Amino acid sequence: MSEKIPGWIERLLLPKLSEITGEIKALEAKIESVDNKVDVRIDAVEKGIASLRSETLTKFESADAKVESLRNEMLTKFEAVDDKIEGLRMEVTSRFDSLEARLPVMEKMAEFEVRLAEIEKKVTA
Repeated sequence: MSEKIPGWIERLLLPKLSEITGEIKALEAKIESVDNKVDVRIDAVEKGIASLRSETLTKFESADAKVESLRNEMLTKFEAVDDKIEGLRMEVTSRFDSLEARLPVMEKMAEFEVRLAEIEKKVTA
């Protein structure tokens, strides 16, 4: 290429071309440096995101375990309440049955008292 360029143009442009080439190389070095810094920052951000994700998952797992524990505790308490209610229901049923069994006896006693009162009236009269 230098064979076709006249000597005076080559002497005039060659220093400028060398200067431009040097500036391009300097820009390429700066771009490479910035690219490396960006890569480092991206890696740091990705590590931070992974750490936050892991921490978030751990907290969700912990919350799930607490919710499950509370659920089990509530189920146990509900079962205990159900058992108490069933016991009370059976006790009330037993008492009603006992009262129902006593009613005929009480009715007969009332009849005897009425008859006794009638007999006392007849005897005193």
